[in-house]
Amino acid sequence: MSLIEDLNWRHAVKAYDPTKKVSQEDLYKILEAARLAPTSSGLQPFKIIVVENQELKEKMVAGALNPEVMRDSSHVLVFAAWDSYSNEKIDKVYDHHTDVRDLAKGRFNSYTDMLKKLYGSQTPAEHFAHTARQTYIALGLAMAQAAESKIDSTPAEGFSNAVVDEILNLKELGLKSVSLLYLGYRDAEKDWLSTMKKVRVPMEDFIITK
Repeated sequence: MSLIEDLNWRHAVKAYDPTKKVSQEDLYKILEAARLAPTSSGLQPFKIIVVENQELKEKMVAGALNPEVMRDSSHVLVFAAWDSYSNEKIDKVYDHHTDVRDLAKGRFNSYTDMLKKLYGSQTPAEHFAHTARQTYIALGLAMAQAAESKIDSTPAEGFSNAVVDEILNLKELGLKSVSLLYLGYRDAEKDWLSTMKKVRVPMEDFIITK
């Protein structure tokens, strides 16, 4: 199937079959699609926490708008962004760049100095607003890969960030949760949305050409 056909196939599943689990091979493909997502300055300022432990999912449902979806999904992917930028984080990323590309360390100093000056003039709140936005590019690619593999998914912002951050000890990692992606296989009898037509704004109303 083409990407467009895959995207027409997918929808935000409203009920999962808890007996069906996503294979490690398919999970890897979804995570790899997210890892390969483009990010501002190539900094990849976020992590993905993979939650498949049922006890953890049971704890995380507190504050979730769709607790059964979280509980019955095969995996919960937590997209968690850096809480702030720092010179050390920037240097670590670009040292990795030079190592992988077999370049002299410091090869990108003029660029990283510019980044450090830019982010040094901003607040941690401004940092997080920027890092959080980067996660949505990866979220979209993860959903596209899931659809290509015929794995159902549900993106979610309807959850308690405070609960998830505490349970997963994200503060200690310098991270804050942004969004979730539930993965699994739909329960056809309970997923009321699966029988409905996909609805989107018509192309002529969606696109503005100048």
